[in-house]
Amino acid sequence: MTELSRLILDRIRDVPDYPQPGVMFKDITPLLADPVAFGAVTRALAGLYEVDKIVGIEARGFILAAPVACQAGAGFVPVRKKGKLPAETLEASYDLEYGSAIIEVHRDAFIPGERVLIVDDVLATGGTARAAVELVREAGAEVVGLAVLMELSFLKGRERLTDVELHSLVVV
Repeated sequence: MTELSRLILDRIRDVPDYPQPGVMFKDITPLLADPVAFGAVTRALAGLYEVDKIVGIEARGFILAAPVACQAGAGFVPVRKKGKLPAETLEASYDLEYGSAIIEVHRDAFIPGERVLIVDDVLATGGTARAAVELVREAGAEVVGLAVLMELSFLKGRERLTDVELHSLVVV
């Protein structure tokens, strides 16, 4: 196990039965509260690719993606839940481990051909990430990769993303 992996795992707590019974929630707030760990994660994600934009998936993906974008010298683009963005949007629906939802991105968030890294906190079933990939592509940009803090391998989200280069800082 790498030093970064240990740093991350030591600062993520499990919260059973949240947001509903049977779900083991991975709480990253202890990691975010530690400036050394948060900085190490931000630097690791920012160094993966040279990109024009970093996409953050609502909501915890925002927390990681915005500083990664600053570190990488790239723009930040939020992918939000339906109805939260003020201008014209593209939308995609998806299923997740405890329900379904719709996410959106501004139609004009990307210049065609821009290189984009999608960042999120946890890859679970892959539904949200798959929808984000489709939104970026529909908007005319190139998804160069998807980067997550933690991949929950037992939920097999990676299987839904075989056409995307996936980087997981920690796999559990």
